[in-house]
Amino acid sequence: MINQKNMQLGKVRSVIRELFEYGKKRKEEVGEENVYDFSLGNPSVPAPKEVEEELKNLITETNPVILHGYTSAQGDFNVRKTVSNYINKRFNTALTPDCIYMTCGAAASLTITLNALLNDGDEVITFAPYFPEYKVFVEHAGGTLIPVQSEQNTFQIDFEKLNKALTPKTKAIIINSPNNPSGVVYEKESVKKLCKTLAEYSQKSGTEIYLISDEPYRELVFDKQTEVPYIMNYYKNSVVCYSYSKSLSLPGERIGYIAVNNEQENWQDIYAAICGAGRALGYVCAPNLFQQLVARVIDKTADISVYKQNRDLLVSALTEYGYEVVKPDGAFYLFVKALEPNADAFSERAKKLNLLLVSGNSFGVEGYVRISYCVSTDMIKRSLPAFLQLAQSYKN
Repeated sequence: MINQKNMQLGKVRSVIRELFEYGKKRKEEVGEENVYDFSLGNPSVPAPKEVEEELKNLITETNPVILHGYTSAQGDFNVRKTVSNYINKRFNTALTPDCIYMTCGAAASLTITLNALLNDGDEVITFAPYFPEYKVFVEHAGGTLIPVQSEQNTFQIDFEKLNKALTPKTKAIIINSPNNPSGVVYEKESVKKLCKTLAEYSQKSGTEIYLISDEPYRELVFDKQTEVPYIMNYYKNSVVCYSYSKSLSLPGERIGYIAVNNEQENWQDIYAAICGAGRALGYVCAPNLFQQLVARVIDKTADISVYKQNRDLLVSALTEYGYEVVKPDGAFYLFVKALEPNADAFSERAKKLNLLLVSGNSFGVEGYVRISYCVSTDMIKRSLPAFLQLAQSYKN
């Protein structure tokens, strides 16, 4: 008999992907301009011009046998050196190339890290709302995901609930800031308190707790005064999982990295376990062409001003229509309170107006929907009458 769990995962897509596929069919039926698809977090702004320029340079100037050949399993040494040097310069760390493992995007970074750290029966805490695939990744690594509800209205960390969730089985905490789906950035004092809480509990229980920072949206912050704390500056037992999918608008190229904090006592063993997990999962030698590319454009970011414009437009309009919105500091998502307790039913009613909004139930928080606003500003403007009609349908 084949693996039933994996068969089920293959047959039943995530809620996000299911809605996205529905949207494609609906566009064929009524016309693309009449469907307002806010389902998928697919960047809508082009990559920086330097990306295209450097790709051309790499292809025309580099020996193709080398450019399209294998690198070391953990990634090209010079690329890893460029990445570690960039992190050190930006965040005042002291990483070496042997702290960096190049990966096929954030999903590979997370799955490799979790398989490196977890033993069967270990627990991993994350804060709701959270990216639904965390549960899939953690369970595949033999662990159990423990969602902890965040503070109402702000979606900052609720420390009273966290303290109740910590047990001797807790092996890791996953944080995601800026957050998918809320766009919330964890405040510096909150991050410092989290690190202090984990350090104190680890000392009391005699167990190591690792802090995994999932950072595909780090660069997508709209206000200069908003700081995204770098976790290695506050907690030794930490690992950063990074992706260039959003910062460089390269989601289909699947390129990112894992950075292991070399201030923790056994960091070489953790790095070795990451190399071993990458080997066991088949994630060795991330695409060479895009390893070389990101090293050349490492300090570039796509133009996120469009996302800020979209955020402000939606927040202003939806608030005027009577929706409750937590204004996001980053990423490109709005987490909006549904106009009825059942978010699935609310999402279904929205579909009748061709508004494709993802129910928040799959993110671990009931009564909300996620709006992915990495879409054209024109589509947002065209969708506003439908949002108003949806709100009025509840008033009537």
